[in-house]
Amino acid sequence: MKLHPTIEAVTHRIRERSAATRSAYLAQIKAAASRDRGADRMGCANVAHALAAMPEPDKAMAMPRYVNASALPANDKFKVVAEKAPNIAIVNAYNDMLSAHAPLAGFPSIIKDELRKHGATAQVAGGVPAMCDGVTQGTAGMELSLFSRDNIAQGTAIALSHDVFDGALMLGVCDKIVPGLLIGALHFGHLPTVFVPAGPMTSGLSNNEKAKVREQAAQGLVGRAELLAAEGKAYHGMGTCTFYGTANSNQMLLEAMGLHVPGTAFVNPDEATGGNLRELLTREAARTALQAVKSAKRIGELVDERCIVNAMVALLATGGSTNHLIHWVAVARSAGIVIDWDDFSKLSDCVPLLTRVYPNGSADVNQFQAAGGPGFVIRELLDAGFMHADVMTVSHSLREFTKIPTASNNVLTWSDAGASKDTTVVRPASEPFSATGGLKLLQGNLGRSVIKVSAVPQDRHITQAPARVFDSQEAMLAAFKAGEMEKDMIVVVRWQGPRANGMPELHKLTPPLAVLQGKGFKVALVTDGRMSGASGKVPAAIHVSPEALAGGPLAKLRDGDIVRLDGVAGTLQALVSEAEWAARPLAQMPVDLTQSNGIGMGRDLFASARRNASTAEEGACSWL
Repeated sequence: MKLHPTIEAVTHRIRERSAATRSAYLAQIKAAASRDRGADRMGCANVAHALAAMPEPDKAMAMPRYVNASALPANDKFKVVAEKAPNIAIVNAYNDMLSAHAPLAGFPSIIKDELRKHGATAQVAGGVPAMCDGVTQGTAGMELSLFSRDNIAQGTAIALSHDVFDGALMLGVCDKIVPGLLIGALHFGHLPTVFVPAGPMTSGLSNNEKAKVREQAAQGLVGRAELLAAEGKAYHGMGTCTFYGTANSNQMLLEAMGLHVPGTAFVNPDEATGGNLRELLTREAARTALQAVKSAKRIGELVDERCIVNAMVALLATGGSTNHLIHWVAVARSAGIVIDWDDFSKLSDCVPLLTRVYPNGSADVNQFQAAGGPGFVIRELLDAGFMHADVMTVSHSLREFTKIPTASNNVLTWSDAGASKDTTVVRPASEPFSATGGLKLLQGNLGRSVIKVSAVPQDRHITQAPARVFDSQEAMLAAFKAGEMEKDMIVVVRWQGPRANGMPELHKLTPPLAVLQGKGFKVALVTDGRMSGASGKVPAAIHVSPEALAGGPLAKLRDGDIVRLDGVAGTLQALVSEAEWAARPLAQMPVDLTQSNGIGMGRDLFASARRNASTAEEGACSWL
C-alpha cells in the first residue's frame, strides 16, 4: 500500500528539520560502535570489577585438557573474556509496590537462564525508580512524577555507563518509566536494545463502574468504605491498570516502533493466569536481544524519523495518552529528531480512530487485546498506508507486529490478528470510529494546548462560558464542596506547569467536573498542568504552553472572562479585546504557593529540574 501523502509529508518535514541533529547523533553512534568490545578494550582491573560477581563454575564440569582449571575464571567470566560471548545488560524497573512491575522480579533469572542456553551472558546493570501515579495522585509526591522520567533516563545511563555490554534489555511498563528507559537507551544508541513488558492485570470492576462510584463519592452519596471497596476491585492484582492510560499507551507505541517481541504488550502476567505465555515471551526477548547483537541492530538506528512517526500514528489511531505529546518529543530529541505539536496535529487530521478503550470507550485493555489488540491496529494502519512499513525492528519486519502470540507445549507461535472480534472496540481502517485521530491541537491567545477529543462526546467539543480561575487544584475542590460551582463555567487551574511545581496530573478534578457536567452545566477545564492518560469525558485543554509561571497568558485571565474552547476549529481563546488583552499585566504566583511549592516530600531535590525545565511542547526536559 502506498504511503498516505500526509504521513509522507510530515515525515519529510521532520527529516529536514532534524538533519543536523540526527546526523550528529548517528556519527556519535558510529564512533561508539566502532570501538573494541568492552572486555577487550578496558583495563584488566576494570574488567575484573565488572565480572567479579558472575557465577562460579561447576567444579565437576569437564574442562578441556589445555585449560588450567585452577586458574579458570568463573564460567560466565570465561564466556565473556575468552569466548567473547555477548554480554547483555538488564536494566530493571522492578519494585513490588507497582502492580505492573511486581512480575519483573523473576525476569532477570529467566533471561540469564535463556541466554546461557545460547552461549551468552547477562548482568543486571542497574535498577531505576518506578513510581505509581495512581498512588501519588493528588498528593505532594505527584510533583515528582514528571521529572522521575528524566531521573529514570539518568539511572539507565548510569547502568549502561559501565560500558562492558554488547546489548541491553529494558524491563519496565508504566507511565514515566518506559519513556525514561527509552531516553536513556537512546543515549547509548550503539547498543542493540529490546524492551520487555509484563502485561496488564486481569479485568476487575469495570472502569465505568469505578468512575460512577468516584462521582458518587464526590457528591457525598457514598463514603470512604464503599469507595475503597470499589477501587480495590478495580486494582486487584499484578499487572498494569486496565484502562488505556499512559502505561498501556507506552506498550502500544513500543509495538508500533518494533521494539518489543511482537504481540507482547497486553499478554497478562503468568501469575495472574496460571499459564506460562509471559515467561516464554520473556525468553524470546532474550533470544531477540542476542540476535539483535549478532545482526548489529542498534536502537539509535532503528529509532529514526519513520519509527517516530509510526509511534505518533499509533497513538492517534488508538486515542492514547496525551502524556506522549510531552514524552515522545523528549524521546525523539534523544535520537537527534525534532518533532512538535504541529506534527501531531497534521497527523491527527488524517489518521483514523480505530479503537474505543476506556476512557475513550467502555472496554478495557483486556477486551482490546481479545478483539484484536495492537496487532489488528498495526495491520490496518499498514494496509491503509498510515504507517511506514520499511522500518527496521528488533524482529524481522513491522509486519511481524500484526500477529498474535500463543503457546502450546512450551512452543510459541504467531498468527494473524484476523478480523475484529468486537467492532465496538476495534474497527478496520475502512470503517473507523472517526476519520480523524483522537487528539487535537488548540491555539489562541491563551497559548498552545492539546485536548483528547476522542474521550469527549461530540456535542461537547465546543464550550464557551465564563472563566473561574483557581491557583491550585485544592482551591477548586474546596469551591466545589462549598457549592460555588453550580453553573456554566470554564475552570482554569494555573501554576501547574513544569517550572511551577513539576506539572502534576490533576485527575482529582475529574469526578467533580463530571458531576457538574452530569447536572447539565457546560463545563470544561483549562490548565497548564496535566490530565493526560486518563483524560475523561469533560473537555480539557491541558499542557497549556507556555505555562503561567513562564509568562504564559493564563496569568492574564480573570474570573468572568469569556473563554471559548473549540475542539473543532482547534482554538483556545479568551474573548477579550486585543487592546485590553495586550495591556493586561501578568498575575504573579501567590506568595503562599511560591513559599510552599517544592518544599518537603523530596521535592527540594528536584529544584534544578524545575528551574531548567523546557516547555511542555519541548518535552518538559530538564537535561536539554
